[in-house]
Amino acid sequence: MDVALSFGGETLQPLPCGGLYWPAQSTLIVADLHFEKSSAFARRGWLLPPYDSAETLRLLIDALEATGAARVICLGDSFHDRGGPDRLPAGPRAALQALAASLDWLWITGNHDDSAGASLGGRVMAEARIGGLTLRHEADPADGVPELSGHFHPKVAVRIRGRRITRRAFAMSATKMILPAYGAYAGGLDIADPAITGVMRGPVTAVLAEGGRLLRFPVWTPPGGAVAAA
Repeated sequence: MDVALSFGGETLQPLPCGGLYWPAQSTLIVADLHFEKSSAFARRGWLLPPYDSAETLRLLIDALEATGAARVICLGDSFHDRGGPDRLPAGPRAALQALAASLDWLWITGNHDDSAGASLGGRVMAEARIGGLTLRHEADPADGVPELSGHFHPKVAVRIRGRRITRRAFAMSATKMILPAYGAYAGGLDIADPAITGVMRGPVTAVLAEGGRLLRFPVWTPPGGAVAAA
């Protein structure tokens, strides 16, 4: 838990699970949980094993136990659609309600779920400003303040010991950090995709937490090396 980086004047700890721990705020930040994606697909006739919510919740609880966080901030798309909370199995639903009641729990609204999480407890906001950081679902390319967001599900392909491995990754520039999707079935978008690089306001680095250290891979620099003006 001592692997950290400096961003926006704050010390943050990217976690191997894809969460981000903010020690000074005792806060665990996660993005794109996409609870009940499997049941949303099933309603359209696409059958997936119906265990994604339980697995995502297990990973979330593991991160809470590892960090001891007193606050959780979910950066939007916590549910795959607005009806997700109603489809949660009884066990995960009760567990989420208990967590939201015992912690300072904040749901940031996303394009998939809007304010759906409110039915389980906690607070709902379109965005939040805490310390030196702005937290929202989707990065705002026009905003030059230090920002944490989700939405794009960044991933990167790296070679480790001769093997090509695709991993969820944090996309980071001087003023923006996009968290990887936390959900078990959430999938990902290549970190060098223009949809991601186009909102980053400058060179992009992929950050992975691996084996007790942070791995950093430069993945994109604007043509000519220019950085977007503030």
